[in-house]
Amino acid sequence: MTFPKEFLWGGAVAANQCEGAYNEDGKGLSIQDVMPHGIKTPHTDMPTEDNMKLIGIDFYHRYPEDIKLLAQMGFKTFRTSIAWSRIFPQGDDLEPNEKGLEFYDRLFDECHKYGIEPLVTLSHYETPLNLAKKYDGWVNRELIAFYERYVRTVFARYKDKVKYWLTFNEINSVLHEPFMSGGIDTPKDQLSKQDLYQAIHHELVASALATKIGHEMMPNAKIGCMVLSMPTYPLTPNPDDVIAVMKADHLNYFFGDVHVRGAYPGYMKRYFKENHIELKMEKEDEQILQNTVDFISFSYYMSVCETADATKKIKGEGNLMGGIANPYLPASDWGWQIDPQGIRYVLNMFWDRWQKPLFIVENGLGAVDELVDDGQGGKTVKDDYRISYLNDHLVQVGEAIEDGVSVMGYTTWGCIDLVSASTAELKKRYGFIYVDREDDGTGTLARYKKKSFGWYKEIIASNGDGLKK
Repeated sequence: MTFPKEFLWGGAVAANQCEGAYNEDGKGLSIQDVMPHGIKTPHTDMPTEDNMKLIGIDFYHRYPEDIKLLAQMGFKTFRTSIAWSRIFPQGDDLEPNEKGLEFYDRLFDECHKYGIEPLVTLSHYETPLNLAKKYDGWVNRELIAFYERYVRTVFARYKDKVKYWLTFNEINSVLHEPFMSGGIDTPKDQLSKQDLYQAIHHELVASALATKIGHEMMPNAKIGCMVLSMPTYPLTPNPDDVIAVMKADHLNYFFGDVHVRGAYPGYMKRYFKENHIELKMEKEDEQILQNTVDFISFSYYMSVCETADATKKIKGEGNLMGGIANPYLPASDWGWQIDPQGIRYVLNMFWDRWQKPLFIVENGLGAVDELVDDGQGGKTVKDDYRISYLNDHLVQVGEAIEDGVSVMGYTTWGCIDLVSASTAELKKRYGFIYVDREDDGTGTLARYKKKSFGWYKEIIASNGDGLKK
């Protein structure tokens, strides 16, 4: 494996899944504070004690200890997000919350202390709750102005501390989870396609506007989009299944196409026409959309199949974006199918389509870990299954690089255990670092290095040479 010399090795978290301190130092409520069980059940009106994210892993208070551990692994970059409601508690505030700004000053300074480059997501499933309740989230065009105010504030504050920015996390997930992804309070089964795609249009304009502002305020910064990648294979060679795959891919590729090409593709114009969707666009929107991103980042966890045969449409358990389970692939404890070759496939597809640098900003295995004695008076997790998963995926990343794909870096998801977005569980663990907290709220919050901690440290130190094909 030959990884580029400047390859950005690291890991990723989201503010709402690790920080905790949901009501400290002036922070307002976000949509995550009323999602106690992830996306599986309807959200609540106010935070409830069973919401694990209210405390998370207490990263808000323990970040110096955690960043030090990441530095011990040799991280080149650390992906995190800014909690919008820490900066603008209601979302539509006129002035930012200084204490919120100060927290991220300290966090980014701590990263730089160890030579770790922050990679920052501006909106990672953390829409201020007030914007969801009062405006119905991104359905309302007013959110563009609120987002712009927030973006200008954090760009001005951190322009000398953050070089890499992402506008929205997994922006295409709004198709399936409109509340979590877009702060849309209208129940999913009552949300019209017209309103959904109007909300998407507002997000795309806001994303392009953030890219424009970022390039103006920070000429040396790189601004990227972020999509949920889920390569789709035809269930059979039947041409009907191949066309079904093409249509499914179009709905996901569309987000990247707009970010990279700066305009709506023809296939979506046909989709809008056939589904009686008429986007309300301001005269400046088309020009704003032409502010295209510097790179494309994405998450990769699984692939799916698609078919035109309605009798075979059996969804894979846990698949956020739908799709059909692949009969040739094993699955994780949560029903996510494991397909290392899929990451090589998606890297090649994205590169061939967009010809812009790619950044894998989420990939990992959620599993039930057992804390055991390490034989030296301490505790660890013997997570060979995680090592195997990550090794096999990274080998395929190396293959894609050999294919000629430009890959900027790789950040594993949940580099330290955190609360799951989909299920709001802590027992679904991804990290190299075990956090002693259970789903019933018990635990000391102590940190323990897993076996994979030492393995990843070696992979980073060798720039991928330690991978086993």
